[in-house]
Amino acid sequence: MTSCCPAPEAAAGAALCRIEDIPDGGSLTAAIGARPVILLRRGQAVWAYLNRCPHFSVTLDAAHGAVLTYDAQVLMCAHHSALFRFEDGLCIEGPCQGAALDPQPLRVDAGRVYAADSSQ
Repeated sequence: MTSCCPAPEAAAGAALCRIEDIPDGGSLTAAIGARPVILLRRGQAVWAYLNRCPHFSVTLDAAHGAVLTYDAQVLMCAHHSALFRFEDGLCIEGPCQGAALDPQPLRVDAGRVYAADSSQ
């Protein structure tokens, strides 16, 4: 089980973070513009999802900003204990089983993670 702290706020077009800022098998919270997101990492693969549970549209993180992940495979909603897969955001267990998180497109360049629509 891992949890992580928020990343510093990125300026428009700036990198969200360095890939190594996201713990391998863990998470990092960030913002793409005004959208709060959760970044997940397994090895060199990185995914981003809107920080909103499809169950009741509450944030996935706990009040202090921690996002729980397990076995580098799933993240857990702090409010409903729903489990979501890293690779596609699909809820595999919990009250919103079968629903999915809203993916946010990313690109990784030279070890830095960017929103896909940002310029370098």
